[in-house]
Amino acid sequence: MSLALRTLARLEVDAIARAFLVPEATMAKRLVRARSKIATAHIPYAIPSDAELPGRLAALLAVVYLIATEAHAPNGGNAVARVDLEAEAVRLARLLVELMPDEPEVLSLLALLLFTSAGTPARSDAQGHVVTLADQDRGRWNREAIAEGSRWLSRAVILSGGTAGLYQLQGSLGRGPLHRYELVRDRLDRIIGLYDLLGSAGANPVVALNRAVAVTERDGPEHGLAALEAIVGLELSHLWHAALADNLRRRGRTAEAAGELETAASLAPTEGERRLLLSRLLDVRPEPA
Repeated sequence: MSLALRTLARLEVDAIARAFLVPEATMAKRLVRARSKIATAHIPYAIPSDAELPGRLAALLAVVYLIATEAHAPNGGNAVARVDLEAEAVRLARLLVELMPDEPEVLSLLALLLFTSAGTPARSDAQGHVVTLADQDRGRWNREAIAEGSRWLSRAVILSGGTAGLYQLQGSLGRGPLHRYELVRDRLDRIIGLYDLLGSAGANPVVALNRAVAVTERDGPEHGLAALEAIVGLELSHLWHAALADNLRRRGRTAEAAGELETAASLAPTEGERRLLLSRLLDVRPEPA
């Protein structure tokens, strides 16, 4: 998958490394080994046959999903999102739907990407500053994309027969905020339940991070902080440090929160996210260190 992201999607090594939660040097070595293996074994670059597609589906979906991930959270630059990659990910997902129109996970991935892209216009203001979900102008959301995504997800649910895959679960989570769900306890119970199902498929620190954020909203910062501190593998994630800072601030531990925000700002991949984190730092530490 990493080689596909580098060769086909033309993602930079540091962006691929961030997607796989490994150091850049480690990913560079992996790519070298993959190219060497292909050259040594004389593995041809060829379009798989229809019969081969089901066996390669998981990898295909993962590549498209990771392209969309880089589009949604770019590894550098000033833009909040890369609309070129976002459009490419949606295009590839549509091609997969044409090839496998009755595969629930294919439909679910397209739905998820449509939900994600629908909110892109509202994620930054006229000055290019990051706008958090709670403060977004929902009138700028792409309602056609939301409606289309909902249709694909509903069809995926029917085809899956009640057995949801990873992308169906993520699609359900992605649709929630776009339908103006309030963060009441029963809604948060459902969100946490969906993250539990995602986590049961395998250890995933990003899923654990999102679950911990929901736990904070439902059960308070003490429980959220405990959930965050139990996560291993996100030491280089600005989002993890920012979530720690939020919980520490809510607990009144402002000095520690400021330290986490400084770390988060230093790790932020884009200038917009860095500015947002520094503005939060001023809230807990009015005078610069």
